[in-house]
Amino acid sequence: MAFSDENNPNLIKPTGFLPGGGLEERGRANNRRALIDINKNSVVNQAYPCVVNKRGLSGKQEICEKKQVDPFHRPITRKFAAQIASSQQLHHNPQENNAFGHSIFVDEDCKTIENDHPVPMFLEKPEPSLSQEPSQMEEVEMEDIAEEDDDDDDPVIDIDSVDSENPLAVVEYVNDLYEHYRKIENSSCVPPNYMNKQIDINEKMRAILIDWLIEVHDKFDLMGETLFLTVNLIDRFLSQKTVVRKKLQLVGLVSMLLACKYEEVSVPVVGDLILISDKAYSRTEVLELETVMLNCLQFNMSVPTPFVFLQRFLKAAQADKKLELMAFFLIELSLVEYEMLRFPPSLLAAAATYTAQCTIAGVECCWSRTCEWHSSYSEEQLLCCCRECSRLMVGFHQKAATGKLTGVHRKYCTSKFNYTAKREPAHFLLQTQQ
Repeated sequence: MAFSDENNPNLIKPTGFLPGGGLEERGRANNRRALIDINKNSVVNQAYPCVVNKRGLSGKQEICEKKQVDPFHRPITRKFAAQIASSQQLHHNPQENNAFGHSIFVDEDCKTIENDHPVPMFLEKPEPSLSQEPSQMEEVEMEDIAEEDDDDDDPVIDIDSVDSENPLAVVEYVNDLYEHYRKIENSSCVPPNYMNKQIDINEKMRAILIDWLIEVHDKFDLMGETLFLTVNLIDRFLSQKTVVRKKLQLVGLVSMLLACKYEEVSVPVVGDLILISDKAYSRTEVLELETVMLNCLQFNMSVPTPFVFLQRFLKAAQADKKLELMAFFLIELSLVEYEMLRFPPSLLAAAATYTAQCTIAGVECCWSRTCEWHSSYSEEQLLCCCRECSRLMVGFHQKAATGKLTGVHRKYCTSKFNYTAKREPAHFLLQTQQ
């Protein structure tokens, strides 16, 4: 991937997935180990991409094992430079030839701690008999939530009762947490037209960057939260700082590094990121931009992304694995699209859940009272607000396998993701939303 013109002597080389068509498996070790050196041969001649997987935590003898490469992934080569060049022609700005120098900016200004087994108050009461059915206990808990529910056919289900014994689920506070998320979610949003302030980059270059980062995220086997936070950091930073095109990839790498430090247990080292960019940047550049980005964002990393809302809404929808994968497929397609920035995270999650339900069922589904209760979106609001968002997601699904940016489609066309991308889109939603 590149972010400069092909004739530029400072052309950023394509990303450095390892050559030879194999994905190197690492043994377990205490610390993450950097990627092996990239073959000196031309990257264009490589058949498949490869990148190091996340290492384990226990130290054992290193075991290297060659595996068959996923045929759906392709090497990331210099053709990305052509994509950037074409996007530049589509978005030509007469000011783009002014002096940027070597600076990235045009404007330089710039778990819970557990107590020692505290005894909860309810333990003072007699414990229920082991013979008592769990369903009976759940019915008693659900009566308070649905006491005003007159519709016996669609009651509001207590989705947290199954986690009552799990301290990590924080059942006592989970509703308050999501109420807080809803109040502050707008603070994590960016202006939907912020790209107009950028002089040397455009929305097409942003799409190329995020499409590539989704592949890198999958190859490193990172957590789902990391990807959504990475994209959020990129957009928030670009909305405040003017960046030159040759440094845009560096912004993406540093955003992923920060997101990993916030979410992951095992974090990729800086050397890993330098190698996957084919040594386009130095260690000093990565660390300097990390400092600049944190200061620009005022160290505010705790923001609600679509991921946290989607997890809650899928639980309210009592989603199985098929529905969960379809919802994440649709919302990751939306991450690439610049036009989806105008929707708040909770609305994106609600629309992805609804669209996934319709796609799996093959017919238009109803928004259950449980989903309405936990999402705070009524069926009327869903039809008015989410329909446009849902229609766009169906359109992304239809064209996911076409064009140059097909990273999400290839990712969800593998057995790891149950070939979710091959499922037929919900075309009927486009007809009903005319």
